Amino acid sequence: MPKRGFNNSRHRTVFIPVNLSALECFEDGTVVDESLLRERGLANGKADGIKILGGGKLERRLTVRVHAFSTSAKARIEALGGVCQTVTADPAS
Repeated sequence: MPKRGFNNSRHRTVFIPVNLSALECFEDGTVVDESLLRERGLANGKADGIKILGGGKLERRLTVRVHAFSTSAKARIEALGGVCQTVTADPAS
């Protein structure tokens, strides 16, 4: 018997995860955004946005502009003097 009813799967938000250790390849003071992450091959595929996760070490001062941050990633970036900026998803893409 098929199940029917409400299903949240079509309303969920899908993020591409990127660890802090992957951001170590950028120079100090770089503005890291979605286009730069895709250009370097750190974020591939279709998704609603990019989320920075707190895995690994980061020793550079960066300005990061993505769709979401984990709490630990945001704390580590700001502890080094970097800036975390949340952007909204582009409805055209």
